[in-house]
Amino acid sequence: MLTFPEAVKHIIRLLNEAGYEAYAVGGCVRDALLDKQPNDWDLTTSALPEEIKHVFRHERVIETGIKHGTVTVLFGGEGYEITTYRVDGKYTDHRRPDSVQFVSNLKEDLMRRDFTVNAMAAHPEEGIVDLFGGKDDLENGVIRAVGNAEKRFTEDALRILRAVRFASTYDFTIDDETAQAALKLAPTLENVSEERIFVEIKKLLCGKGAERVLISYPEILFTVLPELRPMHNLAQVNPHHAYDVWTHTVKTIQAAPADPILRLTMLFHDAGKPQKKTTDEKGIDHFIGHPLASRDIAEKALLRLKSDRATIQTVTKLVLEHDLRVPEKRINIRRQISRIGKDLFPLLIDVIRADFMGQNPAMLPEKLKYTDALLREYACAIKENACLTLADMKITGRDLMELGAKGKLIGQVLEKLLDDVICEKVENETAALKSRAKMRIASFTANA
Repeated sequence: MLTFPEAVKHIIRLLNEAGYEAYAVGGCVRDALLDKQPNDWDLTTSALPEEIKHVFRHERVIETGIKHGTVTVLFGGEGYEITTYRVDGKYTDHRRPDSVQFVSNLKEDLMRRDFTVNAMAAHPEEGIVDLFGGKDDLENGVIRAVGNAEKRFTEDALRILRAVRFASTYDFTIDDETAQAALKLAPTLENVSEERIFVEIKKLLCGKGAERVLISYPEILFTVLPELRPMHNLAQVNPHHAYDVWTHTVKTIQAAPADPILRLTMLFHDAGKPQKKTTDEKGIDHFIGHPLASRDIAEKALLRLKSDRATIQTVTKLVLEHDLRVPEKRINIRRQISRIGKDLFPLLIDVIRADFMGQNPAMLPEKLKYTDALLREYACAIKENACLTLADMKITGRDLMELGAKGKLIGQVLEKLLDDVICEKVENETAALKSRAKMRIASFTANA
């Protein structure tokens, strides 16, 4: 028996006492059966929208989607969506039903849902209502469409991405009929908004089964990100690599922490390799300049997907820098921390480490010594509160103006002083910096 929140039990009880059926339904039931805390609890009922509003006339009710039978009831500051049993009309846009028809039968409502694991209902006293084998599929780790898979995906193309997303998130397999229908109808994803696609991609990438799903169903992702298709089966004949570009990419995604920024970075980090590939006279492949090409591909793709600006800026910066190699010395590493940024540098270490994890396994132990060195020096710099940015310096532009610097010269001198501090040529102390600044100002002025 599932454990229901008190508010959910109260809502169901009030609807039952008024003479209506009511159940928790969908994802909340699925997650509760998996011993996961549901993000929210959705309910379905035989009551019509106006009847729901009457039952909860003493509560705040929001007409969330009244045309489709959904209202939201607020309890204790939390919103609970309640939707009338319904069947959907035609889906001419492959996304939303043109109309809905309210029904009084729970089975008809559950039949319209996407996958068996999402088509279960639950009642505090009656227990689980499972008409399509969802509980067995949940226990066996299978994503299966309710009824005819092609019909389900024709109704709503987003379900194609949801299938691979659920398989990745829960590390489930997709049953053959559902998988074949998804592959066949993948081109209909063009009818889905970029924003919805982007949400599903991020969830897919962060799943426990991302590697297996992306290796098994690359064409579904390539349908919405066609710029990635050239990586598929592109050989990398090079001592540093043991896999083709796509397989390498997928392995790096799984190796990175399950954070959308990091996994998007790994998805795009080698996207420029196909256009930069050359082969030398010994048959060794090279990809000179691919970080810049990958950055450009990532930026265009993320803009098309309507990504927020902060995500685009961070991902493209990490993609551009992912091949960073620097001598493992204190000054060299601190210069890179300063250039890339204290907040971004630890993410870059994660990216570089994930990149190594998808290369030649025989070289991995030696390569990880490099990322360990970067991490140690970064931790040391943070612990010491090292001067790594202009804001950390104990001298300001106003100080330089008092010393005679003007205009662009102020910024140029500050940058030089910061590098002097990082290279340990001068202490980050006001008097010492002013003395060094006089020398820098004189040098710039003499060479002007």
